[in-house]
Amino acid sequence: MTATMGARANEPPAARTAGAVVEATITFDDFYHAHFGSVTAQLCAYTGDLGHAQDLAQEAFYRALARWDRLVRYDDPVAWVRRVAWNLARSRWRRLRTARNHLLRQRPTDAEVAGPTPDRVAIDAALAQLPANHRRAVILHYLADLSVSQIAAQEGVAEGTVKSWLHRGRTALAGLLDENTEGVRDV
Repeated sequence: MTATMGARANEPPAARTAGAVVEATITFDDFYHAHFGSVTAQLCAYTGDLGHAQDLAQEAFYRALARWDRLVRYDDPVAWVRRVAWNLARSRWRRLRTARNHLLRQRPTDAEVAGPTPDRVAIDAALAQLPANHRRAVILHYLADLSVSQIAAQEGVAEGTVKSWLHRGRTALAGLLDENTEGVRDV
């Protein structure tokens, strides 16, 4: 679609011939390419997120395209696009504020989640030092409550292998978690 428009703020200048301004014919593609960058820059400064600003500008221009027949006759179609984009940005802030307030009402404010205990930190550090097969066997057996036969089926090994991994894993953990030692020993 094409339309005839005079030169306005934030628009490409009209062609000039012999000192007179000749009105330029502008398509939506030309309009989009001429103004997308400036609208995006304004929204980026407002939202602080370039990706989101580009999405908002894209949505505003999409809505402008749907109304291009009427919009092209406006005195300043860029102002319409800018207003739509800013309204979309404000709507996002309102949705985020509403969601945040809803979440704050849902969870108790005085309930603090406690950090890991020193024992938990020591167990995690000791488990991290076990060989991968031993660690998996110990975790599956003691934390997931799987039997030796279930672990063997899951890992695709014999039950004797799983028993061996559990024995070696327990032995290594006992040495790593021994309170009489000062540091962590190699497995």
